[in-house]
Amino acid sequence: MPLFTDVPVSDPRATALLTEYFGDRDLSFPVEQGKYRPTFPTPEQFVPPAGVFVLLIDADDAIGCGGIRRLGDTPDGTLRYEVKHLWLQPRTRGRGWGRLLLTELERRAAGFGATEVVLDTNASLESAAALYQRSGYVGIAPYNDNPNATNWYRKTLPLT
Repeated sequence: MPLFTDVPVSDPRATALLTEYFGDRDLSFPVEQGKYRPTFPTPEQFVPPAGVFVLLIDADDAIGCGGIRRLGDTPDGTLRYEVKHLWLQPRTRGRGWGRLLLTELERRAAGFGATEVVLDTNASLESAAALYQRSGYVGIAPYNDNPNATNWYRKTLPLT
């Protein structure tokens, strides 16, 4: 079973995975939507309690990553975090590890006091959308202006 390890986004393993992720997205990004625009995470957004960046490790090999970062509270005072850069190397997919990583990120957000998590994605990532929907996420109106996103989701976290 893979393990989680917290790292700065500047960690060489995180940088390698993010570079691979952005390259993968660039190659598979729908042509009709223009050019994919990668944005490397800002390190200070992923330092507790503002956020955290996690690697998924299998047999000492970093095979996936993801992070959460705090967003401004909603008008009703809901403490909200955003899931960012959830990605697994293609050779590791289909084992349930994406759900495992997503669940861990939600647990971390709840540990920081979040009662809601949000994320954005592109409709071309059908497997990701299916994972989010199976995990209790519901579609919402855009909460940001990410040029790569076509779909936005939210999930209410249970009170801890």
